[in-house]
Amino acid sequence: PISGVPLGHEFNSFVLALLQVSGRAPKESQSVIDQIKAIDKPLNFETFVSLTCQKCPDVVQALNLMSVINPNITHTMIDGAVFKKEAEDIMAVPAIFLNGESFGNGRMTVSDILNELGEGPDASEFEGKETFDVLVIGGGPASASAAIYAARKGLKTGIVADRIGGQVNDTADIENLIGVKKTTGPELSSNLEQHISDYKVDIMKGVRADKIQKTDEGTDVTLNNGATLKTKSLIIATGARWRQLGVPGESEFANKGVAYCPHCDGPLFEGKDVAVVGGGNSGVEAAIDLAGICNHVTLFEFGEEMRADSVLQDRLRSLPNTTVITNAATSEITGTDRVNGITYTDRATDESKHVELDGVFVQIGLSPNTEWVGDAVQRNRMGEIEVDRLNQTNVPGIFAAGDCTDQRYKQIIISMGSGASAALSAFDYLIRN
Repeated sequence: PISGVPLGHEFNSFVLALLQVSGRAPKESQSVIDQIKAIDKPLNFETFVSLTCQKCPDVVQALNLMSVINPNITHTMIDGAVFKKEAEDIMAVPAIFLNGESFGNGRMTVSDILNELGEGPDASEFEGKETFDVLVIGGGPASASAAIYAARKGLKTGIVADRIGGQVNDTADIENLIGVKKTTGPELSSNLEQHISDYKVDIMKGVRADKIQKTDEGTDVTLNNGATLKTKSLIIATGARWRQLGVPGESEFANKGVAYCPHCDGPLFEGKDVAVVGGGNSGVEAAIDLAGICNHVTLFEFGEEMRADSVLQDRLRSLPNTTVITNAATSEITGTDRVNGITYTDRATDESKHVELDGVFVQIGLSPNTEWVGDAVQRNRMGEIEVDRLNQTNVPGIFAAGDCTDQRYKQIIISMGSGASAALSAFDYLIRN
């Protein structure tokens, strides 16, 4: 069922649902379809969305598909902008409820949902896999590039990923991928998966790497379901996620006024006062977008001046409902049942100040997804994997690429190049060893 008008990004979800009900075969693997069919208890899902949310269609389409495959599963999409009373306490979308209880927030694929339900890929599905020449960990642009380059060299290649596309899935418009004037994150992610599928690459979705162990024959990779994969060379390309402020109130009010995606959650703050923390390009772009929806936007920048491109700064300062506060160190996000303000220290005077508002959008960069690596390879103080110009780590046979490394610039096109470099270096390593 649909509660609302299926327009915006949800129009495709509506059309796809009609096709699936009419008998169109799902694109999921038979293994995933069998996992869905095996669910033998009633599951009633509800998903609150906004029509501008780029993450929401993935969740809606995943749950729609599951409900088509298994009659024990139902799903209702609810447009929070239409059903404002029902969505009053929901400050981030997509918000997913199962049988009336909170189930999850943010983008979730079919595999993610099955894992959350305890129905994910079993370790037995990975038994008997032969040793890979190259195993790529991660699903973003760097890992896609690495997998394709390795496969084109005739190497037995596998890729392990929660989802293909990684952080790119949460990116709105992409206009700096040379040769492609404009695309979106979800569209690029879909293209990456299709391109990988054109080659002999063993794509293992819905699982994560938990541990790596160097051996005499290569590297053993233990997955979160307990399975172990063996590979002669390894490429780590697990990307990065939104960096958190780490101040009181941030985690307490997550999805209750603290948000990280202005495109997805901005409409939930229509007519309200919000803050954006971060004066780089992402922060200023977020503030500009939110100014068109919200009553007032206050941007907080830690430094003495914003770091965004001058054209973006000029655009922001031209808007009548925005304020820029520099030299501001955020110290606390306040609230009761939801956010009601932000406290910061004026670094010039050391004076503590408070601004009342309804939401805080954090835009302060990225943190590498490398905690699981431990001390298997050398990382810097930021957690980034240290690599040389050939994308080699300090451990022979283990390479790294993309935003999880210490490469200076975190850009899609640079990550793609580093993925290719890592694959070529792995090939060179294999022929010499």
